[in-house]
Amino acid sequence: MSRFILHCDLDCFFAAVEERDNPEYIGKPIIIGADPKDGKGRGVVSTCNYEARKFGLHSAMPISQAYKRCPHGTYLHPNFEKYHRASKEVMEIVNSYSDKFQQVSIDEAYLDVSDKCINFKEVRDLAEKLKDEVQKNIGITISVGCAPTKSIAKIASDYNKPNGITIVEENHIKDFLKNLDITRIPGIGKKSKLYYNKKGIKTIGDIIDLTLPKMIQLFGKNGEWVWNVANGFDTREVKNFHADRKSISKERTFYEDTNDLNLILSKLEEINKRIHKNVIKNKIYYKTVTLKIRLEGFITFTRSKSFIHHVQDENQVLKVIIELLNQFSTVNKKVRLVGIRLSKLEKAPSVAQTTLLSYLEA
Repeated sequence: MSRFILHCDLDCFFAAVEERDNPEYIGKPIIIGADPKDGKGRGVVSTCNYEARKFGLHSAMPISQAYKRCPHGTYLHPNFEKYHRASKEVMEIVNSYSDKFQQVSIDEAYLDVSDKCINFKEVRDLAEKLKDEVQKNIGITISVGCAPTKSIAKIASDYNKPNGITIVEENHIKDFLKNLDITRIPGIGKKSKLYYNKKGIKTIGDIIDLTLPKMIQLFGKNGEWVWNVANGFDTREVKNFHADRKSISKERTFYEDTNDLNLILSKLEEINKRIHKNVIKNKIYYKTVTLKIRLEGFITFTRSKSFIHHVQDENQVLKVIIELLNQFSTVNKKVRLVGIRLSKLEKAPSVAQTTLLSYLEA
Protein backbone atom coordinates (compact mmCIF):
# COMPACT_ATOMS: atom_id res chain seq x y z
CA MET A 1 0.00 0.00 0.00
CA SER A 2 1.36 3.44 -0.93
CA ARG A 3 2.03 5.95 1.81
CA PHE A 4 0.77 9.52 1.36
CA ILE A 5 2.30 11.76 4.02
CA LEU A 6 1.67 15.50 4.11
CA HIS A 7 3.88 18.09 5.76
CA CYS A 8 1.90 21.29 6.40
CA ASP A 9 3.97 24.41 7.08
CA LEU A 10 2.50 27.85 7.76
CA ASP A 11 4.20 30.61 5.75
CA CYS A 12 6.13 33.17 7.87
CA PHE A 13 3.60 32.38 10.56
CA PHE A 14 4.06 35.16 13.15
CA ALA A 15 4.41 37.83 10.47
CA ALA A 16 1.42 36.43 8.57
CA VAL A 17 -0.79 36.72 11.66
CA GLU A 18 0.33 40.33 12.14
CA GLU A 19 -0.42 41.14 8.49
CA ARG A 20 -3.83 39.53 8.80
CA ASP A 21 -4.67 41.68 11.83
CA ASN A 22 -3.00 44.84 10.47
CA PRO A 23 -3.63 45.15 6.70
CA GLU A 24 -1.48 48.29 6.60
CA TYR A 25 1.57 46.02 7.07
CA ILE A 26 0.96 44.12 3.82
CA GLY A 27 3.76 44.70 1.31
CA LYS A 28 6.11 46.09 3.96
CA PRO A 29 9.10 44.36 5.63
CA ILE A 30 7.78 42.95 8.93
CA ILE A 31 10.25 41.70 11.55
CA ILE A 32 9.08 39.89 14.69
CA GLY A 33 11.56 39.75 17.56
CA ALA A 34 13.44 41.87 20.05
CA ASP A 35 13.34 45.66 20.11
CA PRO A 36 16.14 46.83 17.74
CA LYS A 37 16.64 50.05 19.75
CA ASP A 38 17.92 51.88 16.66
CA GLY A 39 20.48 49.18 15.98
CA LYS A 40 21.66 48.78 19.58
CA GLY A 41 19.11 46.19 20.69
CA ARG A 42 19.80 42.73 22.06
CA GLY A 43 18.15 39.48 21.08
CA VAL A 44 17.31 38.02 17.72
CA VAL A 45 14.76 37.91 14.91
CA SER A 46 12.03 35.34 15.67
CA THR A 47 10.72 35.45 12.12
CA CYS A 48 10.17 37.89 9.29
CA ASN A 49 8.06 38.08 6.15
CA TYR A 50 9.26 37.61 2.57
CA GLU A 51 9.60 41.37 2.01
CA ALA A 52 12.12 41.49 4.88
CA ARG A 53 13.97 38.45 3.55
CA LYS A 54 14.75 40.39 0.38
CA PHE A 55 17.16 42.41 2.54
CA GLY A 56 18.91 39.26 3.80
CA LEU A 57 17.03 38.98 7.07
CA HIS A 58 16.25 35.56 8.56
CA SER A 59 15.24 33.82 11.79
CA ALA A 60 17.84 33.84 14.60
CA MET A 61 19.73 36.81 13.08
CA PRO A 62 20.88 39.31 15.74
CA ILE A 63 18.29 42.08 15.83
CA SER A 64 21.02 44.74 15.64
CA GLN A 65 22.26 43.26 12.35
CA ALA A 66 18.72 43.06 11.01
CA TYR A 67 18.21 46.76 11.74
CA LYS A 68 21.39 47.70 9.89
CA ARG A 69 20.18 45.84 6.80
CA CYS A 70 16.58 47.02 7.01
CA PRO A 71 16.21 50.14 9.19
CA HIS A 72 12.92 51.08 7.50
CA GLY A 73 11.23 47.76 8.44
CA THR A 74 8.36 47.44 10.88
CA TYR A 75 9.70 45.81 14.06
CA LEU A 76 7.15 44.12 16.29
CA HIS A 77 7.42 42.41 19.67
CA PRO A 78 6.03 38.84 19.51
CA ASN A 79 2.46 38.35 20.71
CA PHE A 80 2.72 34.66 21.62
CA GLU A 81 -0.77 34.43 23.05
CA LYS A 82 -2.22 35.53 19.69
CA TYR A 83 0.08 33.20 17.72
CA HIS A 84 -0.78 30.19 19.87
CA ARG A 85 -4.47 30.94 19.43
CA ALA A 86 -4.09 31.12 15.64
CA SER A 87 -1.97 27.95 15.66
CA LYS A 88 -4.62 26.06 17.60
CA GLU A 89 -7.30 27.13 15.10
CA VAL A 90 -5.15 26.03 12.15
CA MET A 91 -4.21 22.70 13.72
CA GLU A 92 -7.85 21.89 14.43
CA ILE A 93 -8.52 22.25 10.70
CA VAL A 94 -5.44 20.23 9.70
CA ASN A 95 -6.26 17.48 12.20
CA SER A 96 -9.78 17.17 10.78
CA TYR A 97 -8.31 15.76 7.55
CA SER A 98 -6.82 12.66 9.16
CA ASP A 99 -6.78 10.69 12.41
CA LYS A 100 -3.02 10.30 11.95
CA PHE A 101 -1.89 13.80 12.92
CA GLN A 102 1.39 14.94 14.42
CA GLN A 103 2.02 18.57 15.32
CA VAL A 104 5.78 19.16 15.55
CA SER A 105 5.88 22.91 16.24
CA ILE A 106 3.61 25.93 16.48
CA ASP A 107 3.47 26.17 12.67
CA GLU A 108 4.17 22.64 11.36
CA ALA A 109 2.33 19.34 11.32
CA TYR A 110 2.33 15.98 9.54
CA LEU A 111 -0.69 14.06 8.28
CA ASP A 112 -0.86 10.49 7.00
CA VAL A 113 -3.72 10.35 4.48
CA SER A 114 -2.90 6.90 3.12
CA ASP A 115 -6.33 5.61 4.18
CA LYS A 116 -8.10 8.65 2.67
CA CYS A 117 -6.57 8.71 -0.82
CA ILE A 118 -5.86 6.08 -3.45
CA ASN A 119 -3.61 8.16 -5.74
CA PHE A 120 -1.70 11.42 -5.89
CA LYS A 121 -4.53 13.21 -7.71
CA GLU A 122 -6.75 12.64 -4.68
CA VAL A 123 -3.88 13.77 -2.45
CA ARG A 124 -3.55 17.05 -4.38
CA ASP A 125 -7.31 17.63 -4.20
CA LEU A 126 -7.22 17.06 -0.45
CA ALA A 127 -4.24 19.40 -0.03
CA GLU A 128 -5.99 22.12 -2.08
CA LYS A 129 -9.10 21.81 0.06
CA LEU A 130 -7.05 21.97 3.27
CA LYS A 131 -5.13 25.05 2.08
CA ASP A 132 -8.31 26.84 1.02
CA GLU A 133 -10.02 26.10 4.33
CA VAL A 134 -7.08 27.48 6.34
CA GLN A 135 -6.88 30.65 4.24
CA LYS A 136 -10.64 31.23 4.27
CA ASN A 137 -11.19 30.59 7.99
CA ILE A 138 -7.91 31.73 9.57
CA GLY A 139 -6.75 34.30 7.02
CA ILE A 140 -3.20 33.02 6.53
CA THR A 141 -1.51 30.74 4.01
CA ILE A 142 -0.01 27.28 4.40
CA SER A 143 2.33 25.31 2.14
CA VAL A 144 1.93 21.55 1.77
CA GLY A 145 4.38 18.87 0.68
CA CYS A 146 3.36 15.29 0.00
CA ALA A 147 5.64 12.27 -0.36
CA PRO A 148 5.93 8.63 0.72
CA THR A 149 8.18 9.65 3.68
CA LYS A 150 8.09 12.31 6.38
CA SER A 151 11.51 13.70 5.52
CA ILE A 152 10.79 14.16 1.81
CA ALA A 153 7.34 15.61 2.58
CA LYS A 154 9.09 18.23 4.73
CA ILE A 155 11.57 19.04 1.96
CA ALA A 156 8.66 19.27 -0.50
CA SER A 157 6.63 21.72 1.63
CA ASP A 158 9.51 24.21 1.43
CA TYR A 159 9.91 23.81 -2.33
CA ASN A 160 7.06 26.03 -3.54
CA LYS A 161 6.69 28.50 -0.68
CA PRO A 162 4.64 30.50 -0.04
CA ASN A 163 1.15 29.06 -0.42
CA GLY A 164 2.28 26.13 -2.59
CA ILE A 165 1.70 22.42 -3.00
CA THR A 166 4.49 20.02 -4.02
CA ILE A 167 3.81 16.36 -4.71
CA VAL A 168 6.72 13.91 -4.89
CA GLU A 169 5.68 10.50 -6.20
CA GLU A 170 7.69 7.44 -5.21
CA ASN A 171 9.21 6.90 -8.66
CA HIS A 172 10.23 10.59 -8.89
CA ILE A 173 12.03 10.92 -5.55
CA LYS A 174 15.57 10.82 -6.92
CA ASP A 175 14.80 13.25 -9.77
CA PHE A 176 13.20 15.66 -7.29
CA LEU A 177 16.10 15.53 -4.82
CA LYS A 178 19.20 15.16 -6.96
CA ASN A 179 19.93 18.87 -7.64
CA LEU A 180 18.94 20.18 -4.19
CA ASP A 181 21.58 21.40 -1.74
CA ILE A 182 22.35 18.89 1.01
CA THR A 183 21.12 21.35 3.67
CA ARG A 184 17.58 20.57 2.52
CA ILE A 185 17.93 17.27 4.42
CA PRO A 186 16.79 17.69 8.04
CA GLY A 187 19.84 17.39 10.28
CA ILE A 188 22.41 18.90 7.92
CA GLY A 189 23.14 22.47 8.98
CA LYS A 190 25.74 25.04 8.07
CA LYS A 191 28.50 23.39 10.12
CA SER A 192 27.92 19.83 8.96
CA LYS A 193 27.54 21.10 5.38
CA LEU A 194 31.19 22.18 5.44
CA TYR A 195 32.28 18.70 6.47
CA TYR A 196 30.18 17.09 3.72
CA ASN A 197 31.52 19.58 1.16
CA LYS A 198 35.11 18.64 2.05
CA LYS A 199 34.23 15.07 1.04
CA GLY A 200 32.93 16.31 -2.31
CA ILE A 201 29.24 16.09 -1.40
CA LYS A 202 27.28 19.23 -2.28
CA THR A 203 23.93 18.05 -3.60
CA ILE A 204 21.55 15.32 -2.50
CA GLY A 205 22.34 13.64 -5.81
CA ASP A 206 25.95 13.23 -4.62
CA ILE A 207 24.60 11.27 -1.64
CA ILE A 208 22.36 9.11 -3.84
CA ASP A 209 25.39 8.21 -5.97
CA LEU A 210 27.25 6.73 -2.97
CA THR A 211 26.63 3.30 -1.47
CA LEU A 212 25.35 2.99 2.09
CA PRO A 213 28.59 1.34 3.37
CA LYS A 214 30.59 4.25 1.93
CA MET A 215 28.32 6.83 3.61
CA ILE A 216 28.68 5.03 6.95
CA GLN A 217 32.45 4.87 6.48
CA LEU A 218 32.61 8.63 5.82
CA PHE A 219 29.98 9.97 8.23
CA GLY A 220 29.02 7.23 10.67
CA LYS A 221 25.42 7.01 11.92
CA ASN A 222 24.59 10.43 10.56
CA GLY A 223 25.66 9.23 7.13
CA GLU A 224 23.29 6.28 7.38
CA TRP A 225 20.35 8.57 8.27
CA VAL A 226 21.15 11.00 5.44
CA TRP A 227 21.51 8.18 2.88
CA ASN A 228 18.18 6.67 3.91
CA VAL A 229 16.44 10.05 3.57
CA ALA A 230 17.97 10.69 0.14
CA ASN A 231 16.88 7.28 -1.10
CA GLY A 232 13.35 7.40 0.30
CA PHE A 233 13.91 4.85 3.08
CA ASP A 234 12.64 6.94 5.99
CA THR A 235 10.11 4.61 7.63
CA ARG A 236 9.05 6.87 10.51
CA GLU A 237 5.32 6.93 11.15
CA VAL A 238 3.10 9.95 11.72
CA LYS A 239 2.28 9.67 15.39
CA ASN A 240 1.08 11.65 18.35
CA PHE A 241 3.02 14.90 18.76
CA HIS A 242 4.24 14.35 22.29
CA ALA A 243 5.30 10.78 21.63
CA ASP A 244 7.90 12.06 19.19
CA ARG A 245 9.00 15.29 20.79
CA LYS A 246 12.50 15.23 22.27
CA SER A 247 12.49 18.32 24.50
CA ILE A 248 10.80 21.58 25.50
CA SER A 249 12.92 24.69 25.97
CA LYS A 250 12.81 28.46 26.31
CA GLU A 251 15.56 31.04 26.55
CA ARG A 252 15.82 34.80 27.00
CA THR A 253 18.51 37.37 26.16
CA PHE A 254 19.16 40.25 28.58
CA TYR A 255 19.03 43.77 27.18
CA GLU A 256 22.49 44.29 28.69
CA ASP A 257 25.04 41.73 29.91
CA THR A 258 24.56 41.39 33.64
CA ASN A 259 26.10 39.90 36.79
CA ASP A 260 23.04 40.77 38.90
CA LEU A 261 22.18 37.39 40.44
CA ASN A 262 18.67 38.48 41.44
CA LEU A 263 17.90 39.56 37.88
CA ILE A 264 19.28 36.30 36.48
CA LEU A 265 17.24 34.21 38.94
CA SER A 266 14.13 36.26 38.23
CA LYS A 267 14.49 35.61 34.49
CA LEU A 268 15.02 31.86 35.05
CA GLU A 269 11.97 31.74 37.31
CA GLU A 270 9.91 33.46 34.59
CA ILE A 271 11.14 30.98 31.94
CA ASN A 272 10.39 28.06 34.25
CA LYS A 273 6.81 29.26 34.79
CA ARG A 274 6.24 29.64 31.05
CA ILE A 275 7.54 26.14 30.30
CA HIS A 276 5.39 24.60 33.01
CA LYS A 277 2.23 26.20 31.69
CA ASN A 278 2.92 24.20 28.55
CA VAL A 279 3.84 20.88 30.18
CA ILE A 280 0.91 21.00 32.63
CA LYS A 281 -1.57 21.88 29.90
CA ASN A 282 -0.33 19.00 27.71
CA LYS A 283 0.22 16.52 30.58
CA ILE A 284 3.89 16.09 29.77
CA TYR A 285 6.42 14.64 32.23
CA TYR A 286 10.19 14.95 31.97
CA LYS A 287 13.29 13.39 33.45
CA THR A 288 16.20 15.74 32.62
CA VAL A 289 16.63 19.45 33.33
CA THR A 290 19.26 21.49 31.48
CA LEU A 291 20.45 25.02 32.21
CA LYS A 292 21.84 27.00 29.29
CA ILE A 293 23.93 30.04 30.05
CA ARG A 294 25.70 32.33 27.57
CA LEU A 295 28.36 34.65 28.91
CA GLU A 296 29.71 37.87 27.43
CA GLY A 297 31.77 37.09 24.35
CA PHE A 298 29.13 34.49 23.29
CA ILE A 299 30.74 31.74 25.40
CA THR A 300 27.96 29.19 25.94
CA PHE A 301 27.67 26.42 28.53
CA THR A 302 25.03 23.82 29.37
CA ARG A 303 24.67 21.87 32.60
CA SER A 304 22.16 19.05 33.15
CA LYS A 305 20.74 16.91 35.92
CA SER A 306 18.29 13.99 35.75
CA PHE A 307 15.67 12.76 38.18
CA ILE A 308 15.25 9.08 39.04
CA HIS A 309 11.65 9.17 37.80
CA HIS A 310 9.71 11.29 35.34
CA VAL A 311 8.30 14.33 37.11
CA GLN A 312 6.16 17.39 36.50
CA ASP A 313 7.04 19.85 39.22
CA GLU A 314 7.92 23.52 38.74
CA ASN A 315 9.50 23.88 42.20
CA GLN A 316 11.78 20.88 41.75
CA VAL A 317 13.01 22.22 38.43
CA LEU A 318 13.75 25.63 39.95
CA LYS A 319 15.80 23.97 42.72
CA VAL A 320 17.84 22.09 40.13
CA ILE A 321 18.34 25.25 38.05
CA ILE A 322 19.62 27.16 41.09
CA GLU A 323 21.96 24.27 41.90
CA LEU A 324 23.32 24.25 38.33
CA LEU A 325 23.62 28.04 38.28
CA ASN A 326 25.78 27.93 41.40
CA GLN A 327 28.44 26.14 39.35
CA PHE A 328 29.06 29.50 37.63
CA SER A 329 29.28 31.56 40.84
CA THR A 330 33.06 31.88 40.55
CA VAL A 331 33.07 32.78 36.85
CA ASN A 332 34.08 36.40 36.51
CA LYS A 333 31.98 37.18 33.43
CA LYS A 334 28.62 38.80 32.87
CA VAL A 335 25.65 36.82 31.57
CA ARG A 336 24.11 37.52 28.17
CA LEU A 337 21.45 34.77 27.89
CA VAL A 338 19.82 32.08 30.02
CA GLY A 339 17.59 29.17 29.07
CA ILE A 340 15.95 26.03 30.43
CA ARG A 341 15.35 22.76 28.59
CA LEU A 342 13.27 19.81 29.79
CA SER A 343 14.01 16.53 28.01
CA LYS A 344 13.41 12.76 28.08
CA LEU A 345 9.71 13.50 27.79
CA GLU A 346 6.74 11.22 28.37
CA LYS A 347 3.10 12.11 27.98
CA ALA A 348 1.81 9.14 29.94
CA PRO A 349 4.80 7.93 31.98
CA SER A 350 4.86 4.48 33.45
CA VAL A 351 6.14 6.03 36.68
CA ALA A 352 5.37 9.66 37.50
CA GLN A 353 6.93 10.61 40.84
CA THR A 354 6.57 14.24 41.85
CA THR A 355 7.50 14.18 45.51
CA LEU A 356 10.48 15.77 47.17
CA LEU A 357 11.87 12.26 47.69
CA SER A 358 12.46 11.82 43.95
CA TYR A 359 14.37 15.11 43.88
CA LEU A 360 16.60 14.01 46.76
CA GLU A 361 17.18 10.65 45.07
CA ALA A 362 18.37 12.46 41.94
